[in-house]
Amino acid sequence: MSNRYRELSVELGERSYPIFIGQDLLGTQDLSPYVSGAQVMIVTNETVAPLYLDRANACFPGKRVDTVVLPDGEKFKDWQTLNMIFDGLLEHRHTRKTTLVALGGGVVGDMAGFAAACYQRGVPFIQIPTTLLSQVDSSVGGKTGINHPLGKNMIGAFHQPQAVLIDTASLQTLPPREVSAGLAEVIKYGLIRDEGFLAWLEDHMDSLVSLDPEALAEAIFRSCACKAEVVALDEREGGLRAILNLGHTFGHAIETFAGYGNWLHGEAVGTGMLMAAELSALEGMISRDDCVRINRLILRAGLPDKPPVGMTADDFMSLMAVDKKNVDGLLRLVLLRSVGDAVVTSQAKPENLALTFARFCRST
Repeated sequence: MSNRYRELSVELGERSYPIFIGQDLLGTQDLSPYVSGAQVMIVTNETVAPLYLDRANACFPGKRVDTVVLPDGEKFKDWQTLNMIFDGLLEHRHTRKTTLVALGGGVVGDMAGFAAACYQRGVPFIQIPTTLLSQVDSSVGGKTGINHPLGKNMIGAFHQPQAVLIDTASLQTLPPREVSAGLAEVIKYGLIRDEGFLAWLEDHMDSLVSLDPEALAEAIFRSCACKAEVVALDEREGGLRAILNLGHTFGHAIETFAGYGNWLHGEAVGTGMLMAAELSALEGMISRDDCVRINRLILRAGLPDKPPVGMTADDFMSLMAVDKKNVDGLLRLVLLRSVGDAVVTSQAKPENLALTFARFCRST
């Protein structure tokens, strides 16, 4: 499979939008047709700006481009940092015809998207994700927001972008830990909806870890296609879309416990998916061999297989109690009915949940 230019569409009626995937698109793809006014505000961070800001500017010929550069890291995904975006928009006199552009990873995308949803009651935005995790997950689907000290992504809005530009060449500057974090979300798609893709990942994991361009392009395309399909069927997570949160209830608890930014989102999701697989096996849904298969793939992706030392079952339960999927006080979890088929349930037996914690939590 070539790493040639490819295009997908997220089908949401009049709010449908394209996803452009290819190598060296940044600086060569003209995104000005997706900007209705004359003003563009690029939101990026101090790590990404020196690498890609000039090339991002070149995507908007004929537009007046301003920039806000945020500090880098999950710990800055908060109200105070969000206000830096509003400060920049107001100081440069941006109107409601402006377009925001998120240039960076998931934190930048979530914050720029949320700022766009709020500024003058809503302005358009474009996603230019530069990490694997943001390319395959957070840039597609319109979820935006910030963290609260008591829970991840608790304040936000659904706000779909006008377009998503994925330049696979940007991954060549990504640290190995960030590559592994992104691969967690890639593996997720195989587990929840496409066992054939999971088998492909087992065959190509070494190529993905070593940033082989053709393997990455295929993994990104198939991941985005899966997410686009699910989002088109259930934009606001009334049912099916919740399966995209496999491993996330456990994972968000890990991130909050560890302190935002100490565990990368994908690292926490990787461990969370192993915990969800264990619980699925205890519930009689998947086999022990399936668990071994999933564990092997997670480890090959360079992801952790245990939560932070010292995190207890009580820590998990108190943090999972504020998860957004919960309804009327019931803990709702995404489990695997089989490999390639996920289900959202509040029926997991408490004793099996306790046994899962006992097998994963460690004091030293």
